[in-house]
Amino acid sequence: MRMRTDGMVIREQTISENDKLVTLLTQSKGVIRAFAHGAKSARNRKSAGTQMFCYCDFEIYSGRGVFSVEEATVKETFFGLRNSIQALALAQYFCELAAELSPREEEAGDYLKLLLNACYMLVSQKRDRRLLKPIVELRFLVMAGYMPSLLGCESCGAFETDTMYFNTASGELFCDKCNNNKANMPVSISTVTAMRHVAFSDFNKLFSFNLRDGAMREFGEVVEEYLLRATMRKYKTLDFYKIVE
Repeated sequence: MRMRTDGMVIREQTISENDKLVTLLTQSKGVIRAFAHGAKSARNRKSAGTQMFCYCDFEIYSGRGVFSVEEATVKETFFGLRNSIQALALAQYFCELAAELSPREEEAGDYLKLLLNACYMLVSQKRDRRLLKPIVELRFLVMAGYMPSLLGCESCGAFETDTMYFNTASGELFCDKCNNNKANMPVSISTVTAMRHVAFSDFNKLFSFNLRDGAMREFGEVVEEYLLRATMRKYKTLDFYKIVE
Protein backbone atom coordinates (compact mmCIF):
# COMPACT_ATOMS: atom_id res chain seq x y z
CA MET A 1 0.00 0.00 0.00
CA ARG A 2 1.23 3.48 -0.87
CA MET A 3 0.34 6.67 0.94
CA ARG A 4 1.27 10.34 0.81
CA THR A 5 1.67 12.39 3.97
CA ASP A 6 3.47 15.47 5.22
CA GLY A 7 6.13 14.67 7.76
CA MET A 8 9.40 15.67 9.37
CA VAL A 9 12.57 13.65 9.90
CA ILE A 10 13.13 13.48 13.66
CA ARG A 11 15.87 10.83 13.66
CA GLU A 12 18.18 9.29 11.07
CA GLN A 13 20.39 6.23 11.26
CA THR A 14 22.85 4.82 8.73
CA ILE A 15 22.26 1.11 8.27
CA SER A 16 24.53 0.41 5.29
CA GLU A 17 26.81 2.19 2.87
CA ASN A 18 23.86 3.56 0.91
CA ASP A 19 20.77 3.11 3.07
CA LYS A 20 19.19 4.90 6.02
CA LEU A 21 16.55 4.16 8.60
CA VAL A 22 14.63 7.35 9.35
CA THR A 23 12.11 8.14 12.04
CA LEU A 24 9.35 10.42 10.77
CA LEU A 25 6.70 12.41 12.56
CA THR A 26 3.91 12.36 10.00
CA GLN A 27 0.55 14.05 9.84
CA SER A 28 -1.52 10.99 9.02
CA LYS A 29 0.46 8.15 10.64
CA GLY A 30 2.18 9.76 13.62
CA VAL A 31 5.64 8.38 14.38
CA ILE A 32 6.87 5.74 11.96
CA ARG A 33 10.25 4.25 11.12
CA ALA A 34 10.96 3.86 7.44
CA PHE A 35 13.80 2.58 5.31
CA ALA A 36 15.25 5.03 2.80
CA HIS A 37 17.10 2.86 0.34
CA GLY A 38 19.93 4.62 -1.47
CA ALA A 39 19.46 7.83 0.52
CA LYS A 40 23.13 7.98 1.54
CA SER A 41 24.07 8.63 -2.08
CA ALA A 42 24.12 12.34 -2.96
CA ARG A 43 22.72 11.51 -6.40
CA ASN A 44 19.68 9.73 -4.99
CA ARG A 45 16.43 11.72 -5.18
CA LYS A 46 15.64 10.83 -1.56
CA SER A 47 18.94 12.12 -0.21
CA ALA A 48 17.91 15.73 0.51
CA GLY A 49 14.53 14.89 1.99
CA THR A 50 15.67 12.24 4.43
CA GLN A 51 18.06 14.42 6.41
CA MET A 52 17.42 15.48 10.01
CA PHE A 53 14.80 18.26 10.41
CA CYS A 54 13.61 18.05 6.79
CA TYR A 55 9.89 18.68 6.39
CA CYS A 56 8.62 16.94 3.27
CA ASP A 57 5.72 15.58 1.32
CA PHE A 58 6.52 11.87 1.60
CA GLU A 59 5.36 9.00 -0.53
CA ILE A 60 5.65 5.92 1.66
CA TYR A 61 5.16 2.27 0.83
CA SER A 62 3.84 -0.01 3.55
CA GLY A 63 3.96 -3.77 3.34
CA ARG A 64 3.89 -6.44 6.05
CA GLY A 65 4.37 -3.81 8.75
CA VAL A 66 7.50 -2.35 7.12
CA PHE A 67 7.62 1.21 5.80
CA SER A 68 9.92 2.55 3.11
CA VAL A 69 10.32 6.04 1.69
CA GLU A 70 9.67 6.07 -2.04
CA GLU A 71 9.76 9.85 -2.61
CA ALA A 72 10.50 12.89 -0.45
CA THR A 73 9.58 16.32 -1.81
CA VAL A 74 11.26 18.91 0.40
CA LYS A 75 9.10 21.72 1.79
CA GLU A 76 11.48 23.08 4.46
CA THR A 77 14.97 22.12 5.65
CA PHE A 78 15.33 24.45 8.67
CA PHE A 79 18.92 24.87 7.57
CA GLY A 80 19.21 27.97 9.76
CA LEU A 81 19.31 25.72 12.83
CA ARG A 82 22.93 24.96 11.93
CA ASN A 83 23.88 28.61 12.51
CA SER A 84 23.60 28.20 16.30
CA ILE A 85 24.78 25.21 18.34
CA GLN A 86 22.22 26.16 21.01
CA ALA A 87 19.32 26.27 18.54
CA LEU A 88 20.47 23.02 16.94
CA ALA A 89 20.73 21.27 20.30
CA LEU A 90 17.28 22.46 21.39
CA ALA A 91 15.74 21.36 18.08
CA GLN A 92 17.27 17.91 18.57
CA TYR A 93 15.69 17.79 22.03
CA PHE A 94 12.30 18.78 20.61
CA CYS A 95 12.62 15.95 18.09
CA GLU A 96 13.41 13.46 20.86
CA LEU A 97 10.34 14.67 22.74
CA ALA A 98 8.25 14.25 19.61
CA ALA A 99 9.52 10.70 19.19
CA GLU A 100 8.67 9.91 22.81
CA LEU A 101 5.27 11.59 23.12
CA SER A 102 3.63 11.52 19.69
CA PRO A 103 1.25 8.69 18.75
CA ARG A 104 2.38 5.72 16.66
CA GLU A 105 0.77 5.00 13.32
CA GLU A 106 -2.25 7.26 13.83
CA GLU A 107 -3.13 10.89 13.04
CA ALA A 108 -0.73 13.37 14.65
CA GLY A 109 -1.24 16.67 12.86
CA ASP A 110 -1.16 18.76 16.05
CA TYR A 111 2.13 17.22 17.15
CA LEU A 112 3.70 17.91 13.77
CA LYS A 113 2.40 21.47 13.81
CA LEU A 114 3.91 22.09 17.24
CA LEU A 115 7.30 20.74 16.20
CA LEU A 116 7.33 22.74 12.96
CA ASN A 117 6.42 25.96 14.77
CA ALA A 118 9.07 25.31 17.42
CA CYS A 119 11.77 24.90 14.76
CA TYR A 120 10.54 28.02 12.97
CA MET A 121 10.76 29.99 16.23
CA LEU A 122 14.31 28.78 16.76
CA VAL A 123 15.42 29.78 13.27
CA SER A 124 13.65 33.14 13.30
CA GLN A 125 14.61 33.84 16.94
CA LYS A 126 11.12 35.26 17.54
CA ARG A 127 11.01 33.77 21.03
CA ASP A 128 13.65 33.53 23.73
CA ARG A 129 14.83 29.91 23.93
CA ARG A 130 14.32 30.00 27.70
CA LEU A 131 10.62 30.61 27.10
CA LEU A 132 10.21 28.47 23.99
CA LYS A 133 11.54 25.32 25.67
CA PRO A 134 8.90 25.03 28.46
CA ILE A 135 6.11 26.06 26.09
CA VAL A 136 6.92 23.18 23.76
CA GLU A 137 7.56 20.74 26.61
CA LEU A 138 4.29 21.45 28.37
CA ARG A 139 2.16 21.49 25.22
CA PHE A 140 3.59 18.15 24.13
CA LEU A 141 2.80 16.75 27.57
CA VAL A 142 -0.77 18.07 27.50
CA MET A 143 -1.44 16.62 24.05
CA ALA A 144 0.04 13.27 25.10
CA GLY A 145 -2.30 12.98 28.09
CA TYR A 146 -0.11 14.37 30.87
CA MET A 147 -2.37 17.32 31.67
CA PRO A 148 -1.47 18.87 35.05
CA SER A 149 -4.27 20.02 37.36
CA LEU A 150 -4.05 23.80 36.99
CA LEU A 151 -7.59 25.12 37.43
CA GLY A 152 -7.15 25.83 41.13
CA CYS A 153 -5.89 24.54 44.45
CA GLU A 154 -6.34 20.80 44.64
CA SER A 155 -7.65 21.07 48.21
CA CYS A 156 -9.82 24.18 48.41
CA GLY A 157 -10.23 25.21 44.77
CA ALA A 158 -8.65 28.67 45.18
CA PHE A 159 -7.86 30.03 41.74
CA GLU A 160 -4.73 31.91 42.80
CA THR A 161 -2.68 33.21 45.70
CA ASP A 162 0.48 35.27 45.54
CA THR A 163 2.53 32.08 45.86
CA MET A 164 1.23 28.67 44.88
CA TYR A 165 2.84 25.26 45.10
CA PHE A 166 3.16 22.70 42.33
CA ASN A 167 3.71 19.00 42.90
CA THR A 168 5.87 17.87 39.98
CA ALA A 169 5.13 14.20 40.72
CA SER A 170 1.33 14.42 40.63
CA GLY A 171 0.85 17.59 38.57
CA GLU A 172 -1.32 19.09 41.32
CA LEU A 173 -1.45 22.74 42.36
CA PHE A 174 -1.95 24.00 45.92
CA CYS A 175 -2.52 27.45 47.41
CA ASP A 176 -0.29 28.83 50.17
CA LYS A 177 -2.82 27.89 52.88
CA CYS A 178 -3.32 24.28 51.78
CA ASN A 179 0.25 23.39 50.96
CA ASN A 180 1.50 20.82 53.46
CA ASN A 181 4.20 19.08 51.42
CA LYS A 182 7.71 20.49 51.58
CA ALA A 183 8.53 18.74 48.30
CA ASN A 184 6.06 20.94 46.38
CA MET A 185 7.76 23.65 44.33
CA PRO A 186 6.77 27.25 45.15
CA VAL A 187 5.66 29.05 41.99
CA SER A 188 4.67 32.65 41.36
CA ILE A 189 1.31 33.52 39.91
CA SER A 190 3.16 34.54 36.72
CA THR A 191 4.36 30.97 36.29
CA VAL A 192 0.92 29.54 37.06
CA THR A 193 -0.64 31.87 34.50
CA ALA A 194 1.95 30.84 31.90
CA MET A 195 1.28 27.16 32.52
CA ARG A 196 -2.46 27.69 32.22
CA HIS A 197 -2.00 29.59 28.99
CA VAL A 198 0.10 26.83 27.43
CA ALA A 199 -2.25 24.10 28.62
CA PHE A 200 -5.56 25.67 27.59
CA SER A 201 -5.01 28.26 24.84
CA ASP A 202 -5.82 27.83 21.16
CA PHE A 203 -2.77 26.93 19.13
CA ASN A 204 -2.70 30.26 17.28
CA LYS A 205 -2.22 32.01 20.65
CA LEU A 206 0.20 29.50 22.16
CA PHE A 207 3.36 31.59 21.79
CA SER A 208 1.74 34.99 22.31
CA PHE A 209 3.05 35.90 25.75
CA ASN A 210 6.29 36.83 27.47
CA LEU A 211 7.77 36.64 30.95
CA ARG A 212 10.40 38.53 32.88
CA ASP A 213 13.72 36.80 33.45
CA GLY A 214 12.93 35.48 36.94
CA ALA A 215 9.53 34.09 36.00
CA MET A 216 10.93 32.68 32.76
CA ARG A 217 13.58 30.77 34.68
CA GLU A 218 11.05 29.49 37.21
CA PHE A 219 8.62 28.47 34.46
CA GLY A 220 11.38 26.51 32.75
CA GLU A 221 12.50 24.73 35.91
CA VAL A 222 8.99 23.69 36.96
CA VAL A 223 7.95 22.38 33.54
CA GLU A 224 11.20 20.48 32.99
CA GLU A 225 10.95 18.78 36.37
CA TYR A 226 7.31 17.85 35.70
CA LEU A 227 8.22 16.43 32.28
CA LEU A 228 11.03 14.28 33.63
CA ARG A 229 8.78 12.89 36.36
CA ALA A 230 5.76 12.38 34.09
CA THR A 231 7.66 10.53 31.37
CA MET A 232 9.97 8.74 33.83
CA ARG A 233 13.01 8.89 31.59
CA LYS A 234 16.07 10.95 30.79
CA TYR A 235 16.82 12.66 27.49
CA LYS A 236 20.37 12.67 26.15
CA THR A 237 19.58 15.63 23.93
CA LEU A 238 18.41 17.63 26.95
CA ASP A 239 21.67 16.89 28.74
CA PHE A 240 23.59 18.08 25.69
CA TYR A 241 21.51 21.23 25.40
CA LYS A 242 22.29 22.11 29.00
CA ILE A 243 26.00 21.75 28.27
CA VAL A 244 25.99 24.13 25.30
CA GLU A 245 23.40 26.63 26.52
